[in-house]
Amino acid sequence: MRIEEIIKSTVAIDDSKKVILNIMYTQNVISDKFNEILKPYDLSGEQYNVLRILRGQKGNPANMCVIQERMIAKNSNTTRLIDKLLLKDFVTREVCPDNRRKIEVLITQKGLDVLTELDPKVDQHEKIFAANLSQTELEQLNVLLEKYRKIN
Repeated sequence: MRIEEIIKSTVAIDDSKKVILNIMYTQNVISDKFNEILKPYDLSGEQYNVLRILRGQKGNPANMCVIQERMIAKNSNTTRLIDKLLLKDFVTREVCPDNRRKIEVLITQKGLDVLTELDPKVDQHEKIFAANLSQTELEQLNVLLEKYRKIN
């Protein structure tokens, strides 16, 4: 369905505005479906992102700065996210022995287990959205989005 039909526009929309509307609408559709997957686990997309970052540390702790710079949503309140994950026993938080101003966060086995359970569901979610595109189109879309995102 075309974006004009979705938003029920009765006036012509120029292409630059149409791209923004399409990206924003598509992001909402993807997020809504993704949140349905996370809801039974009482996780937000940002909390899931933190768990993925910590799993990528392969057993090594990450400090708050490392987590923040790897987040998809750069404006996330990392401290609040870690606090919520602590309450669920998905992470541990310790003061760095070498630098008491540094906080180190480590994913727990419970956090790893929830990611293991979510992995096939997230993979399926991604495949559903990619199903309408060929491999070449997926590659082209990635190139175009990266190019579009670059502000001179």
